[in-house]
Amino acid sequence: MTNLLRKHLEDQPLNYGHGKISAFIAISFGLLACLTAFCFLFPKLLTMPELRSVYDPLLIKILLFSGIGVGFIAGLCSVFRNPNRLWGLSGIFLNTCAALLASGQIEGSPYEARNVYAGLDYFILTLLVLALVFIPMERMFAKYQQQKILRKGWVTDLKYFMFSHLGIQLLAFFTIIPAQVLFNQWINPRLHQLVSSQPLALQFLEILLVVDFFSYWIHRSMHKVPRLWRIHAVHHSSLQMDWLASSRVHVAELIMNRFVGYIPLLFLGFSPAATYAYLIFISFHAIFIHANVRFRFPYLRWMIATPEFHHWHHSSEDEALDKNFAAFLPIYDVIFKTAHMPSHLPQRYGTTPSTKVPEGFVDQLVYPFKKRKKKKT
Repeated sequence: MTNLLRKHLEDQPLNYGHGKISAFIAISFGLLACLTAFCFLFPKLLTMPELRSVYDPLLIKILLFSGIGVGFIAGLCSVFRNPNRLWGLSGIFLNTCAALLASGQIEGSPYEARNVYAGLDYFILTLLVLALVFIPMERMFAKYQQQKILRKGWVTDLKYFMFSHLGIQLLAFFTIIPAQVLFNQWINPRLHQLVSSQPLALQFLEILLVVDFFSYWIHRSMHKVPRLWRIHAVHHSSLQMDWLASSRVHVAELIMNRFVGYIPLLFLGFSPAATYAYLIFISFHAIFIHANVRFRFPYLRWMIATPEFHHWHHSSEDEALDKNFAAFLPIYDVIFKTAHMPSHLPQRYGTTPSTKVPEGFVDQLVYPFKKRKKKKT
């Protein structure tokens, strides 16, 4: 099935006037609408308690059926304009199914800390919002004009995006809980009170400074330690950069990064408001610096990590290897002499020939743990 998706849906142009864009809209809206409809039918199983308590069921239904309407009309346009009517008909079928399924109701309920849930609503909301923000941005301000929306590898990256969002509860279980169990005995309540009483803006800046320092060394070690590099190489295996490429992160790396990143937050005791503000900001920023955009920010490029800065980190060109490790503050790369930002832009991405990461979500998950074949002498 995955090979079929890659064959028909990767490296495909979406040209104007041929019904391909309308087919893409119809199928995308249809799939999201079907998933949303399942959230209506099984809210306690598929939706996050934190989000479920603030939903307005009527507003959600209006938005859902509006999306279904847009998807259905786009499917009809594709049928009339695209000689291959299968894609348009598929979009119509998906939106029709969504309309039939959307008869449930998401009801607000108090937060239940021990509930087991999938977080499907979180996945839908973030995917929809990010796609609506970044796809137009990358079309209007593209660094590589010829790069396709349906570029090679996007199916694999979407699977990573889905896993990281649907598995948010599982990731928390393997990161936050172990950190609390291991280090809770060394927490200083007086330090917590002192730190959390500071202005939110100051706490936000302190979180950036502290967490980015930890992130820098974790990231650098993943490039220098062979066993860790095999895990991190999965993230570097994307041959083209865009907003969705940021999602290609091995689950082992996700757990390590979140575990280590949570430790300074746990010890210092920043307020929840400052922590949430940081998490929202850094999540959006991590996606932005992978985007296929030509912004260079000449006055900020050495103060804040930009797409230019991080694209050089992903480049497989010799001059860029093992450079630009900072997630947000390039000053750490300047201090530790790993900064690289020349006047020209990188042209080649991916891993070097010595590191061959397989294609496909499952193959990449098991790749770091496979024994490497010894070269014949």
